[in-house]
Amino acid sequence: MTSAKSPDVPAPDAAPRQLPPATVSRLTLYLRTLNGLLAEGTERVSSEALAESAGVGSANVRKDLSYLGSYGTRGVGYDVAHLSRKIAQALGLTHEWRVAIVGAGNLGRALARYAGFESRGFDVVALLDADQMLVGTEIGWLRVSDVVDLEAVLEKTRANMVVLALPAGAAQDVCDRVVEAGVHSILSFAPVALQVPDFVNLRKVDMATELQILAYHAQRLQVPGLAEDRPGA
Repeated sequence: MTSAKSPDVPAPDAAPRQLPPATVSRLTLYLRTLNGLLAEGTERVSSEALAESAGVGSANVRKDLSYLGSYGTRGVGYDVAHLSRKIAQALGLTHEWRVAIVGAGNLGRALARYAGFESRGFDVVALLDADQMLVGTEIGWLRVSDVVDLEAVLEKTRANMVVLALPAGAAQDVCDRVVEAGVHSILSFAPVALQVPDFVNLRKVDMATELQILAYHAQRLQVPGLAEDRPGA
C-alpha cells in the first residue's frame, strides 16, 4: 500500500534524480531521434538504433535510460512515445519555457528566426537591443525592444530564460540586470566569463573555443588536406 502524497513528493514530471552531465547531453540526442521516429509513426526502437543515432554504445543508452526507470523489453525495445515523454519530463521540457534574446545583431537575429526552438519546447517571446537603429524593427514576428526596458519586457513577456548574444563589454551588466529581474536561467554567447550567484544556471557557448578543440582533434587524427602550420603560429 502506498502512503498519501506529502508536500515533499516531487511533481509527476520532475526528474527522478540528479542526472550526470554526460547523460543529460546524450538524452537530448535520444529525444531528437525519438521525435523523428514519432513523426514517422514508428512505435518501437531498440537501444542499438538509439545508440547509432547518438554515436554512442548501446550500453550507454541502457545505462542512461535506467536513470529514468526505462529498461525496455528484451527483443522488443522501447516504446517510442512513452520514452519520448519520459525524457522530455527528465529534461524539464514539459514546463513552459519563454525565452528572451538580448542582442539583435547577426547572431541574435539568427537565433530569433530559428524554427527549431518552438518544436523543442522553447517559445522566443522577446528580442532586445541597445542600438536605436534596430529598436522598433521587426525580426520575424518579434519587434525589437530597447534594452533600457529590459526589466519591464521580461515581466510583461513572463520570460524565464534569457539568451545573451552580446559583445563582451556589455554582457556582465546585462547579466546582472537579468538576474536582479528574477530570471535565473541564462545562455551566454558573449566571449567573456560572466560572474553570477550560485543559484543561477549559466551556460556559456564559446564558438572560438569549440573550433580550437576541433582543431586539436583534427590535428591528432591527421585529417587529409589539413593545412600546413600557419606562418607565425
